Amino acid sequence: QVQLVESGGGLVQPGGSLRLSCAASGSIVSINVMGWYRQAPGKQRELVATITTTGYTNYAGSVKDRFTIFRDNAVNTVILQMNSLKPEDTAVYYCNMDIWTMSSVRYSNYWGQGTQVTVSS
Repeated sequence: QVQLVESGGGLVQPGGSLRLSCAASGSIVSINVMGWYRQAPGKQRELVATITTTGYTNYAGSVKDRFTIFRDNAVNTVILQMNSLKPEDTAVYYCNMDIWTMSSVRYSNYWGQGTQVTVSS
């Protein structure tokens, strides 16, 4: 059984910063790609950023140069540092990981429960 637990969401003023963290736990053998997605009310879930095991990153154009994704493989954690936040960044943010567990024969995709980020004055 694998769990992804997110933390760090909240209310912040425009121009402010937040840091989201997501830690995976369970019978984990290996984690491939880690990422963050978000879903605003009435919209589809969209990619925010991903990071591979070798540190290659990919960002949505709307967050590039404002958000930074990084990972700590020692503790199975992915972090999203969000700076210069805008009201349009308001959404529920979900972490996502491709995980190989002790009971599996391939990588499977897992989601966190989501954390609310609200950017408002």
